[in-house]
Amino acid sequence: MGKHSSVEAQQRLEKFLEHLEAARELQRNWMTYGLDCVNIYVEDVDEDWWEKWAEEEHQSFVDSVIEFLKSDDWLAVRVRKQLANKPILEIAEKLEKYLSFPEEERIFAIKNFLASRFTVEEINRNISNESEEMELRDLAAELLKKLVEIQGNNLEEFR
Repeated sequence: MGKHSSVEAQQRLEKFLEHLEAARELQRNWMTYGLDCVNIYVEDVDEDWWEKWAEEEHQSFVDSVIEFLKSDDWLAVRVRKQLANKPILEIAEKLEKYLSFPEEERIFAIKNFLASRFTVEEINRNISNESEEMELRDLAAELLKKLVEIQGNNLEEFR
């Protein structure tokens, strides 16, 4: 047992010394090259990594929304029923777009999108029906809450 713990201690010490040496090397490079030392440690610092990362994050969010919309969750079922004539991919992309709107405009954009299956005449007729208007607003509020939750989960994945 004593031999095993001394081997572990030796391994930890070696690991620590490796990290210490890497930190010293980074410091030397920083002093020698200044900000340009980033080029030594980051492969494509001048490339389009930021755009690639944003695309991956966007696609991950859209994929998560699609997965949600295909689920048996009561909210997903209600949204699919409300937007029966729209493909799930289109719904997910529109919802992702609406999350980029200012916070006070999101719920109205989502509500209008949920109402988009109606013709102009039906919308005018439905506006007079206050209970249907309230149902759409409630559905939009629940959907917005779910989208923010999905967005939060995706941001945690990328950290």
